[in-house]
Amino acid sequence: MSKEIKTPWGKLAPEVNLFPIYYLMFIYGFVYILPFGRDFIGISWFDWLRKEDGPLEWIQFIEYLSSSILAFIIFIKQKKKRNLNSIIWLSIAFLSFVVAGEEISWGERLTGLGIDTISNLNVQGETNFHNLPFFHNYLLDPVFEIGCIFLGWFGWKRFKKIDSLPSKNLSLFFLSVALFYFYFDISWASTTEQIRNDQEIFEFLLSTGIFLHCFTNLKKNIYL
Repeated sequence: MSKEIKTPWGKLAPEVNLFPIYYLMFIYGFVYILPFGRDFIGISWFDWLRKEDGPLEWIQFIEYLSSSILAFIIFIKQKKKRNLNSIIWLSIAFLSFVVAGEEISWGERLTGLGIDTISNLNVQGETNFHNLPFFHNYLLDPVFEIGCIFLGWFGWKRFKKIDSLPSKNLSLFFLSVALFYFYFDISWASTTEQIRNDQEIFEFLLSTGIFLHCFTNLKKNIYL
């Protein structure tokens, strides 16, 4: 539970983790206008953070890989391996591992070795599956939007007794991602230019939310 926040207008008592709001304020209110990036690294600090193969993407890889390990440990510690809670933890472990692999194109970004039959079809010319044309063009954004709405609202609202789903406290980590992708997609149909693709800025919140979910529950399981 978040602590009370004192403001000139009174006290606020949020029931959710406010890190996503502070993070976005820091990124767009400070990093976005931070000077001298081009002098030191050739591009703005903001573009450096959000670029492909940049710092935020590597942090996401570390968080997904860590989440995979933590979720698998939680699954191992479950007494009933075949109940829904355990199955979800195992699914989180598997999916987090897959996403971690996809983030670095299954090691291609480290070794330079890939699978030509996949990279030749890939939108980014890399060995991963989420950037294959059909998935990238038609499924990727809806999966993000629906998945994040489920994790950030429907899951804890509808299935309160299943602790393998993220709690209400972490809802902003997921809902902010769903909102960004919805706004990004709907801008395709608007009368103005489509908004800038800041996906890495927001996807960092998704990986952090999943990591915090796994880390918090691992600590609970240790003390059971």
